[in-house]
Amino acid sequence: MMQRFVRTVVGASVLALCAGVAVSGTETAGPQSIQLKGDAGGPRFDGIGVVDGGGATSVLLKDYPEPQRSQILDFMYKPKFGASISALLVEIPGDGNSTQGSMPSHMHTRDDLNYTRGYTWWVMREAKRRNPALSLDGTAWSAPGWIGDNGQRFPHGPGGEREFFTPDGADYYVSWLQGLRKVYGLEFDAIGSRNEKGVSYDFVKALRAKLDAGGFSKVRIHSFDNWPDDSKYDFVKDMATDAALRDSIDIISAHVNVLDKSRVPPDVRAAAGKMGKPLWNTEGHVYIAGYDGAIGVVRAFNENYIHNGITKIVNWYGIAGLYTTEPYPGDKESAIRANWPWSGHYRLNPHVWAYAHYGQFTEVGWTYLNGGSGELAGGGSFVTLKSPGKDYSVIIETREAKGPQQIRLEVGGGLSTQDVAVWQTTAQEQFVRLADIAPRQGVLTLTLEPNAIYSLTTTRGQQKGAFPDVPAQQAFPFPYRETFEQYARPEEWGHLPRYFADIGGAFELASCPGKPGKCLRQAVPVPSHSWAPDWNPYTIIGDDQWSDYEVSADIYLNPGEVAGVMGRINHVGTGYGFIPKGYVLQLNSAGELELTVVRGKVDKKALVGDAEQQALIKAENDANEGGEKVLATARVPGITPKRWHNLKLRFKGDQMTGFIDGKQVVTAKDGLYARGMAGVIAGADTKKVSMPYYDNVTINQVNGPVPKDSKPKPGQGPIYRKVTGAAAS
Repeated sequence: MMQRFVRTVVGASVLALCAGVAVSGTETAGPQSIQLKGDAGGPRFDGIGVVDGGGATSVLLKDYPEPQRSQILDFMYKPKFGASISALLVEIPGDGNSTQGSMPSHMHTRDDLNYTRGYTWWVMREAKRRNPALSLDGTAWSAPGWIGDNGQRFPHGPGGEREFFTPDGADYYVSWLQGLRKVYGLEFDAIGSRNEKGVSYDFVKALRAKLDAGGFSKVRIHSFDNWPDDSKYDFVKDMATDAALRDSIDIISAHVNVLDKSRVPPDVRAAAGKMGKPLWNTEGHVYIAGYDGAIGVVRAFNENYIHNGITKIVNWYGIAGLYTTEPYPGDKESAIRANWPWSGHYRLNPHVWAYAHYGQFTEVGWTYLNGGSGELAGGGSFVTLKSPGKDYSVIIETREAKGPQQIRLEVGGGLSTQDVAVWQTTAQEQFVRLADIAPRQGVLTLTLEPNAIYSLTTTRGQQKGAFPDVPAQQAFPFPYRETFEQYARPEEWGHLPRYFADIGGAFELASCPGKPGKCLRQAVPVPSHSWAPDWNPYTIIGDDQWSDYEVSADIYLNPGEVAGVMGRINHVGTGYGFIPKGYVLQLNSAGELELTVVRGKVDKKALVGDAEQQALIKAENDANEGGEKVLATARVPGITPKRWHNLKLRFKGDQMTGFIDGKQVVTAKDGLYARGMAGVIAGADTKKVSMPYYDNVTINQVNGPVPKDSKPKPGQGPIYRKVTGAAAS
């Protein structure tokens, strides 16, 4: 841990200057004066933090061995250690792709209920275990397709996603909160209506009523979580005249990119203030790598309040536990990169210490001190937050400053008169404690370096957390064979096998049909209300640098179903839509085999609805970039439903060969993609989704002997050791 600690005493201006701090009158004349009055009042601070979701952002985190898995969680959530965030917003999993992948719902069907699926419950439990004061929030991106299929619709409203914005959707939320409470002992502080899917007044009113009736009256609703350009905050005007709407929406929320100068309109801020409704940014974005991204995070947090009056900000996203093949892999967006669980290797982006400049110096329930926030005359910004007692913290950034500048803090109104600790982050050194400053007759004067972050505080206990000996990065193990037999109790693993990342649908551990043991099954029966343009369910595994290899799996099909193996997958969508780039060998229950190259592109502007989406995908089965092109087909005798068959796809140079039960059936040549990951896929149409079983998924050398079953690394274990069958019903 790097830490410089030099106490400033009266007259010790040389020491102060060496530490980057100047006492009054030492470097430049005419410092900017800022009055900090403890009795000035101000709005409640509702926290800063991250989103976990909007895709399976942390799916590989669960697969890390100990102690690295706990270390990563400590860096994000442990108070006064790393990022130490105070607010977490999660995606309520919904079976469909929602940027980087999909996560399994607790209700695949109307009659299904299981609170042990997925890893989101585990993330929240681990986060709250580290910081019981952490604020929990969430909303849905995608949602199961059964919601709204009974014809019940709200009679009117300004629009939005009408299938989800139904009585079913409100009941779905309440059932999820019940599982969170009963099984995991956790409570949401707030919930959204749905992520970036328009508005529905009737839905939010129904949700409020159902939350109250279900014992969740303390859960506040924020709405409507759209981009301001889409919603224009029109609903805020209607809240003034619609008492039921006003009473249902506790927080006015949107996704605001302040670094792009996005602003909450003054009339909206005035209306929110008149109604006593706070403003939240429920998905901020700072897609900038390195230190410039870190100082951008602090700039964004400061500007959210200074220019928009926003009192809670969560950025997308926190922990990048996903494959680097997937969109937004964490090099620019995340605080922590956890892309390599098989090696135990992880990396901290400088963003961690940007969050720390807020997270280690403030808490939810503090107050934005009136008069204590604004722009710096020489470039940059500052925000002052006060505890319920006398303590205070000032968070400063000088991203836009051209040179050093002085500020003069005049502290009074009952604020603490104790020495002020100074923490600084620069491009050269992150989160370093400098010399304390002793107030002189209530005045603190200091010189700020350009392009730096500061936290000034009367609190103590902060630290730059660290762990020794992080393992080196290694390639994904090859060859690899997953028999699924190691998961005797699937609920302890969230029903998710190690290293598989679902891009669409839900591939879950299950008992095998027709034989003993465990298998993998695609468990979603109908197309979801996907946040992104839809396609077939598939899950990926492995290394994007694999070139010549074989991918195989035993497949069990019910009548009318389609399943296959995938290889050389080098792209799984751009974040909106998840059509891959790579090769697929698929078999249907009638024995029809098809080898296809999928080229990852369909014009998203043309994707209007599910039927149109599927029609367009099929129409692009030609030589143009985008769409699918069939390379070879065959009809295989003896293939019937409800039997196990082995499907294998071999890559050697530009030659591809497809096998069934060890017999060569199709061959093709195509040089478009030379390398990529493996996976398995299930067929889908506009009304139903195949639910096949997979076993003995193997990635092997060409013509190599069957590899041994892959075993867990030391320290790899379940995420729900104490979950019992009571969690499923």
